[in-house]
Amino acid sequence: MDYIKIRFGNDFGRLSSKIEKTFAEMFRPRPVSPMFASAECTWIPQMDIYETPEEIIVLAEIAGVDKDDLEVEINSRAVKIHGTRQPMPRVDNTTYRLAEIQYGRFERVLYLPAPIDTDVVSSSYTNGFLQIRLAKTSRKITHKIPIEDG
Repeated sequence: MDYIKIRFGNDFGRLSSKIEKTFAEMFRPRPVSPMFASAECTWIPQMDIYETPEEIIVLAEIAGVDKDDLEVEINSRAVKIHGTRQPMPRVDNTTYRLAEIQYGRFERVLYLPAPIDTDVVSSSYTNGFLQIRLAKTSRKITHKIPIEDG
């Protein structure tokens, strides 16, 4: 199977954005915990995180990933989304002129902007988008600590 890189038009204008993207990828925060580290990941899905006063919403673009090949893990400060996109069958005796779709294992760990309640989480998977809704914990909760005589 032959892969041919095709460029259209003048790419010089995009060179600086490619360099910026390369630097962003080089210095993108990587998981510190060995539990979350994986050297076998082959692609990184794009994701959005946004929040309301009550919750944090994570939206992941993972078209072509079967729901059974997808896992989500959470703790109070991070979300880990990982899975596998199975390759589409290739047609024999053909020359591919463009092959950009990435297959294989992926993993993303997203550190959340606020602590969440891990008991109040919902998720849905529609049209290739995974949406995870995470309820924030109240930061205004205070606890009285009794002081004992010493």
